[in-house]
Parts: sequence; C-alpha cells; structure tokens
Amino acid sequence: EVQLVESGGGLVQAGGSLSLSCATSGFTYDDYTIGWFRQAPGKEREGISCINSDGSGTYYTNSVKGRFTISIDNAKNTVYLQMNSLKPEDTAVYYCTGHEGYGSAWLERPLYVDYWGQGTQVTVSS
Repeated sequence: EVQLVESGGGLVQAGGSLSLSCATSGFTYDDYTIGWFRQAPGKEREGISCINSDGSGTYYTNSVKGRFTISIDNAKNTVYLQMNSLKPEDTAVYYCTGHEGYGSAWLERPLYVDYWGQGTQVTVSS
C-alpha cells in the first residue's frame, strides 16, 4: 500500500520560509513521480511541482518557480519542498501526491493523481 505523509506546515510571516517533507512508502516500481498540489479555501487544487524518483527531472509552475525548490533524498525515501519568499497568496493546504510514471503532464490535472497525502496547512500572514 502506497503511503504519503506530509509534515512541516505552519504559520509564517510574508517573506519568510518553510520546508515541507513528504515521507513515502509502498512504491513497488522504480518508475514513479512525487509532486505537490495545494488548495486554498474556495479554490481548485493546483499542481505546483514534481520530481521523478531518481531526481533527474523537476517541474515548477510559474506561480512558484524561482521561489520553491523540490528535492529528493532516496536514502530516506523523502521528498522536500523548500518554500522561500512566501506570499499571502501561498496560504493553502499542501498535499504530497504520487504518480506511477515519469514526466510532469500528470501534474496539470488532479484527476491524474494516483495517490494523495493527508495535507498540511501553510498560512502566510501579510
């Protein structure tokens, strides 16, 4: 059974930083990708970043590119999302997600997500 567990959310001031972690387990095959979605109240979930299982490729949406960095520690089976220069618009529940395959196209549509974490709240004050 695939399991994704996020941690690291909290309350920060605009311009500050947070680092989110996603502990992964249960993936049977090497061909998979881990990504991050977020959902603000009253808004649709949006994919913002992903990384393939060997760390050879990354993707960022324009809303976070240059501010967020995704990375993977294969020894710990953990994916990280370093979030810098946070804005109030970044306030949302952040979800770790999984896809059984490579590439970034799956991140464009929530329907393509195969596995969801429980979510962690990130709140940025103005």
